[in-house]
Amino acid sequence: MEAYAVLETGGKQVLVKAGQKIEIEKLSVEVGQEVVLDTVCALSDGETLKVGAPYVEGAKVTLVVDGHKRGQKVVNFKMKRRKGDRRKVGHRQELTVATVKAIA
Repeated sequence: MEAYAVLETGGKQVLVKAGQKIEIEKLSVEVGQEVVLDTVCALSDGETLKVGAPYVEGAKVTLVVDGHKRGQKVVNFKMKRRKGDRRKVGHRQELTVATVKAIA
């Protein structure tokens, strides 16, 4: 089994493996730079699993930022029948596209 880590970023948890491309909430880092995140909730080397409370001590995930983009539009529509009350709000989240370089 491959090594993997469960990473917490942007209020969400993401399962990552080395070499994988991920989309996470926008980080204020320029394209091409490396980011080291230490908010690792779980870490596996392929045989053993370490689970943090809340984070695994000494565990780090290194990411290389490939670019930034906007996510798919999410539409929130509310309506009350027979009242003529309608509300429609759209939102597009800013995302960072990154490649997982190393899990340690």
